[in-house]
Amino acid sequence: MTFVITETCIDVKDTACVDVCPVDCIHPTKEEAQFEEVTMLYIDPDECIDCDACVPVCPVDAIYSEDELPEDQSKYTQLNADFFE
Repeated sequence: MTFVITETCIDVKDTACVDVCPVDCIHPTKEEAQFEEVTMLYIDPDECIDCDACVPVCPVDAIYSEDELPEDQSKYTQLNADFFE
């Protein structure tokens, strides 16, 4: 299981989640060139340790556990994974 960043992050890109992630699995960070190019942040499903530290700090409630993802947001599981390919 992993956590997934969803639609409400689009055009927000608040990086509070990046700051609390113990394994640095949320990208791009403000320091990465891609930060300005993308419209949202993504969680690397291979690196995420399912700690949920990112969930309570997200100001737009964009982060869900994969098994609690609302059905209308299900496409974001693949979109997060695709970012890291």
